[in-house]
Amino acid sequence: MSLHIGDVAPDFTIDSTRGEIEFHRWIDDSWVFFFGHPADFTPVCTTEMGRTADLAKEFAVRDVKPLGLSTDTVKEHIKWINDVNETQNVDLQFPIIADRDLRVSRLYDMIHPDESQTEAVRSVFIIDPKKKIRLILTYPMNVGRNFDEILRVIDALQLADGRRIATPADWRPGDQVIIPPSIGAHEASKLFPKGWDEVRPYLRFTMAD
Repeated sequence: MSLHIGDVAPDFTIDSTRGEIEFHRWIDDSWVFFFGHPADFTPVCTTEMGRTADLAKEFAVRDVKPLGLSTDTVKEHIKWINDVNETQNVDLQFPIIADRDLRVSRLYDMIHPDESQTEAVRSVFIIDPKKKIRLILTYPMNVGRNFDEILRVIDALQLADGRRIATPADWRPGDQVIIPPSIGAHEASKLFPKGWDEVRPYLRFTMAD
């Protein structure tokens, strides 16, 4: 199954380290950071699990629920969590689903045959409260994820949804944003009463607040 930005995230029911998860019900009205791993006790993924746990407050303030996936059992996951906590000096609380039969990995197109027939590649999905996929990232097995970028994208998506803006290259919270060309000058004057800098008719910069 090939998934695209804007698709409704496929629903599933599966066991996890926090009990059975009915995915859409579990999402509720939150955002989700859903990320897959090839197996437990792998070095790159251990650091990523630890980093996710370390950023628990950052995810919570954005109303984002982290959800991990690995292709081992809950019993193995629990052993791995203990190892993550010890080696990364964290307290991992978010659930990790047990995708032993690769059902969810295949549902989310995480199995890339040229990489491995049996191990999920390290994919990231940002899913919004409407259960729609807003971002897809796929990393090779030997390159760690950039969590600053993951948080930056979540900030940009949430700001864009709330203020009808777009964000320029390398945008960070507090930087200028872009007024989309679909918003005419009359409407823009109401939405952005502080005005904007017009570089070109299609390229207008303003502050988000």
